[in-house]
Amino acid sequence: MTPIDNMWPAASLLPNPIPQPRRRLSGGSRHRASERRRCSTLTMLSSSSSSSSSDAKEDLVTAAGRLLWGRGLPPQALVSAVRSGWSAAWHLMMRQLAPSSSSAASPPGSYARPTSSFPSVPASYRRNPKNLHLYVALPCPWAHRVLVVRALKGLRSALPVSVAAPGLDGSWLFRPRGPSAVGEDLRPGPDRANARRTLREVYGLRRGGYDGRSTVPMLWDAERKEVVCNESYAIIEFLNSADFGGEVHGGSGLDLCPSELKNEIDDWNRVIYPNVNNGVYRCGFAQSQEAYDTAVNGLFNTLDMIESHLSTSRYLCGDALTIADVCLFTTLIRFDLVYNVLFKCTKKKLLEYPNLYGYTCDMYQIPEVASTCNFEAIMDGYYCTLFPLNPGGIRPVMPSACNHDLLAKPHNREALSSSGKQSRHASET
Repeated sequence: MTPIDNMWPAASLLPNPIPQPRRRLSGGSRHRASERRRCSTLTMLSSSSSSSSSDAKEDLVTAAGRLLWGRGLPPQALVSAVRSGWSAAWHLMMRQLAPSSSSAASPPGSYARPTSSFPSVPASYRRNPKNLHLYVALPCPWAHRVLVVRALKGLRSALPVSVAAPGLDGSWLFRPRGPSAVGEDLRPGPDRANARRTLREVYGLRRGGYDGRSTVPMLWDAERKEVVCNESYAIIEFLNSADFGGEVHGGSGLDLCPSELKNEIDDWNRVIYPNVNNGVYRCGFAQSQEAYDTAVNGLFNTLDMIESHLSTSRYLCGDALTIADVCLFTTLIRFDLVYNVLFKCTKKKLLEYPNLYGYTCDMYQIPEVASTCNFEAIMDGYYCTLFPLNPGGIRPVMPSACNHDLLAKPHNREALSSSGKQSRHASET
């Protein structure tokens, strides 16, 4: 980190003020002089805040700073104190936002994702998936994977959804107005199942109440007023296998987890979840240099490995699109948008991985997948909400690689499928 002495090198070029002799004052004179200084200070603060001149428009903090040290730089003691105070506040807030791992195998300050309170879907719902409602938020990659599977399986009519938006206090809020019909563009709107203001209020409706973390995605039983599940992987497995009957439109024949690929899918998820899906969070929420270094090395080593694999395979499991691809995609589509900058995953951009980027384009060009992507909402949800990581709330410009037109360009990934390889071989012979 930069030493305080070198934070503003130009300070050494400023001339030292010339000391002036001071006239000794009597007790009464000192009191009157002190009152004059106090009144002068109040007058200057008042005039600086009320002046209509553009040059004189200063907030109270700026005015106070100029009174204390003129137009020079803040004293080093103040800089040091503010730095120490901000560091302590940052660690306190990060411990609330991103709890650290207690495992001896992890470096101090490593992020540990809390476990879900409702980790599985009861078996009874697989036979009769009725009266279910889905709660999601568009910035969240874990909720996004559920939206992708819901769209691919044609469940938009069978499984209605309420879209929450991030609040400034870290909660998920519903907005009073939004799309009025199922199937419209996904945008934050009202709670369509319970007409509540926040997701926490929805969780609190369950029998016995709830005082845990109110997370998305969340599958809700609208008839029994009960949380069914809030673990994303369990929900997408359920949506892939449950029998929704005649309410399915368009994706009934698609199996994202065929039995012959189940072991391979599980193997991929054992690699992708800790190192990529959660790996980007382990980078962004690391509270020590050692924890960050460990996480970022694991992330990019895994991306390098997947990049090599995708040079000869269209999808992770060959020709078949599976839930492993869905889980990888929702992290990749956010990589250059958010994780590369905000989470310090800076070794490479996704655009620098030709196979991974082409694979992301291939996935994005599936219409059902593209319909679930909202880049503006993703950027707002991270840059404007995660205060400890971006205190100013300034949102950077959207990377060109995340432009819809660029993602929609030809990728030639179909040539890696079995039929594509056979066609290429036939043309060569």
